[in-house]
Amino acid sequence: MNQTLILSSELRKLVESRIDHTLKAIEETLQHILQNQKISLDDLKKDIQSLEESFNLLSQKWNLEILYTLFLKKAVSFSELKKILGVNSRTLSDKLKSLKDQNYLNRKVKVGPPLRVDYTLTKKGKNIILLALPLLYYSRTLSPES
Repeated sequence: MNQTLILSSELRKLVESRIDHTLKAIEETLQHILQNQKISLDDLKKDIQSLEESFNLLSQKWNLEILYTLFLKKAVSFSELKKILGVNSRTLSDKLKSLKDQNYLNRKVKVGPPLRVDYTLTKKGKNIILLALPLLYYSRTLSPES
């Protein structure tokens, strides 16, 4: 996961164009909702707090890497995640439990021998990683090394 993704200029322009198009569509949709649905300030405040909770979750060490790995690999065992990420067992266990408790991933125990525990993303987990991808892309383009 430490490999640098280098996009050709043509692919970079395509990605940027699609991200810009998506952001404009989201902005138009939000404007439409605010105008037509008569959302209260309290509802908007709750939505912003929920979004803030999602950003806080993503910013915690290992969470984004775990979710991104599950997004790419579909189903991953505990030992495979540990190997891919290079994280100790206790930390990984705590992070997986937290992500499961917040409904970002599913945990399925397969009886053995050997006993195997697989993790997959829930719809909420897939959605959060899809929302994070443009942020990752833009943060990469803003870094001085790019």
